[in-house]
Amino acid sequence: MNFSPMRTSYQPTISELQAFVACMEKGSVTSAAEALALTQSTVSRSLALLEEKLGVSLFHRVRKRLVPSDAGRLFATDARAILRHLDEATVKTMAFGGRTEILNLAVLPTFASRWLVPRLQAFSSLEPAISLNIAARLVFGGVETDGFDAAIRRTDQRPAGFGSLALEDDRLLAVASPRLIEEDTLSDASALLRLPLLQQATRPTLWLEWFREAGIDARDILRGHRFDQFATVVEGALAGLGVALVPDFAVRRELEAGLLTLASPRVMRLAAPYTLVYPDRSTERPAFARFRSWLEESVKGAR
Repeated sequence: MNFSPMRTSYQPTISELQAFVACMEKGSVTSAAEALALTQSTVSRSLALLEEKLGVSLFHRVRKRLVPSDAGRLFATDARAILRHLDEATVKTMAFGGRTEILNLAVLPTFASRWLVPRLQAFSSLEPAISLNIAARLVFGGVETDGFDAAIRRTDQRPAGFGSLALEDDRLLAVASPRLIEEDTLSDASALLRLPLLQQATRPTLWLEWFREAGIDARDILRGHRFDQFATVVEGALAGLGVALVPDFAVRRELEAGLLTLASPRVMRLAAPYTLVYPDRSTERPAFARFRSWLEESVKGAR
């Protein structure tokens, strides 16, 4: 029987990376050893082994100081990122605790904070063993490759190999602080042109569409404060900076409390709803199946 020779590993160990990063930050083996609660000889040995594996000098030894080489500065960026990702992965795993299931969701930021999170207490009461890991995303890649069980995004597409559940229609309201407008609403859509209009950077054509739907040619309405999320657009409206054109679910509480008022009676409805999109493999997980079922019942109840 033939055996292949053992392949030499050039991959650094975690202890070697930790020693290297500590030396980068502290500037000496002595200080790095104190920070890591290790002996100087242990840190020196780890650093020497790392340099031997990489075949480069990561530091210039100047008296008792360690001065990073060009290779050391370059490698430090990746080394820190590796250790940071390891910490994050460790915390995620520890988060299981007594929970038997964790679902990973990618959700549009404002939809997460204004629509999904307020409803989650009801789900947690029904399914205390299921924990949700919610990541805010303005831009989505493929759910299959991003490591998420599902995503909530604006779409009416039904890609092969994916399931979907429509959650909320995209209905936009023009709202403003009561102190910005003299009347409760402005019945004349063109009157809005006299007011500052707040812009949403990731959906920059919304005001153009709103005025076009009203039959008004308004080519100069893209000036004004610009924000990258609806949540901050709403904050801008609350601060009296201008009129916001935002989804109705994002301002229901503020309208009910009188903190914002309708600047126009018109509602603009767009085609693509807010939709739960998930790869078919997610349906094989009982926890996801229960979460999807709960969402479906929650949406039916709201309607």
